Amino acid sequence: MKRLLFALTLLLALSLSVLAQQRPTVVVISIDGLKPDYIIEADKHNLKIPHLRRFVKEGMYATGMVGVLPTVTYPSHTTLVTGVSPAKHGILTNLPFDPYSKNMNGWYWYAEDIKAPTLWDVATKAGLTTANVDWPVTVGANITFNIAQYWRASTADDRKLLRALSTPGLLTEVERAVGNYPEGYNYTIPAERQRAAISVYLLEKKKPQLHFAYLSALDEEQHAHGPYSAKAFETLEELDSLIGQIRTAAEKANGGRVYICVVSDHGFAWTDKEVNLNAALQAAGLIELDDKRRVKSWRAFAWYGGGAAGIVLNDPQDEATRQKVQEVLRQVMAKESGIDRILDPQQAQKMGGFPNAAFVVTLKPGYRLGSKLEGEIVVQGKPGGTHGFAPDLPEMFASFLLTGPGVPAGVNLKMIDMRDVAPTLAGLLNLKLADAEGRDLLKKK
Repeated sequence: MKRLLFALTLLLALSLSVLAQQRPTVVVISIDGLKPDYIIEADKHNLKIPHLRRFVKEGMYATGMVGVLPTVTYPSHTTLVTGVSPAKHGILTNLPFDPYSKNMNGWYWYAEDIKAPTLWDVATKAGLTTANVDWPVTVGANITFNIAQYWRASTADDRKLLRALSTPGLLTEVERAVGNYPEGYNYTIPAERQRAAISVYLLEKKKPQLHFAYLSALDEEQHAHGPYSAKAFETLEELDSLIGQIRTAAEKANGGRVYICVVSDHGFAWTDKEVNLNAALQAAGLIELDDKRRVKSWRAFAWYGGGAAGIVLNDPQDEATRQKVQEVLRQVMAKESGIDRILDPQQAQKMGGFPNAAFVVTLKPGYRLGSKLEGEIVVQGKPGGTHGFAPDLPEMFASFLLTGPGVPAGVNLKMIDMRDVAPTLAGLLNLKLADAEGRDLLKKK
């Protein structure tokens, strides 16, 4: 019996290996904050991005991709790899709910918090080799060659931390080959060049069949200088050359049998005003501050996501507080505060965000959420770009580009849903994400 079980196990492993070798390679590259018109209307913006424009000519692309609520990095990137909304996959915004600031600004870094199957989960189960350079929510992810996204400082100690959190020995190996990994939260162009060089190395040396790469310098520049700014366009042109390097390496390593997908997580809007919802809740007696002006207790608290917030009740059954919050929000909205919509739980559920919130507030472009706990509700802020607004606002539309064997050339998919990406990529690898809410874009409706 033991010999039979061993033989069956060996046969299964060999079968998975053969199937894995027959599958193509899929490379997923995220350019954080990439607006679709930057590529589709490159001439209008005088942008020199030949590599990204190749995707429009040679493959499929979307006029826009409707994202998730809120339109921020971590929920969006998790939807891109699961095909489900944040309410289902569990990564509800960038930072976990933390009114007492006990988490010291920690993010949703850990893959164990994802409550839905991911592309890397089903790929690994099928015997495929996977790789990642800095994709969000990948600490502890089931990825063969994983350089997780994590930071706590901006010193060499962060690289030590990444060595411990990534695939054992991998960061040391790639640093010996291409130089030091960027330290901490660093999304400058030099740092992105290093990340791209590591992606090239992994594609050439490890030959993964599913590879993830994340680049965020464009997002940083748009926060600082706004969308359509000269600095943003200069940064995108630099990133375009890195896209070309990654694509070339992938095609060379796989004999051309490779699919390249470029996505973004959200668009961008110009803002110069801040709305302090928690200051309004504090003024109404729903948040109590201590003598150091920190949260002492709360009955209702706004969980921020850039241009949207979930209003959470300490006691979800407290109807008196619910009604008071509703009245506070109505009063704030009536004063031209920049609030666009106040959604109840049923309305928010349709958008798939903030499932445990009593209300969800979305702002108008031009406004962003501020961090003040008291004082004026609406204040003048530093001009710059942001996101996080309702996903149906055109300013928030994300990008989707796909090229590879059999992908029809020059096809405009028009508007698609972000939940379509994961099942489409799974289909290219002959895999299936059973829980996905989206559809395979390469299959007829």
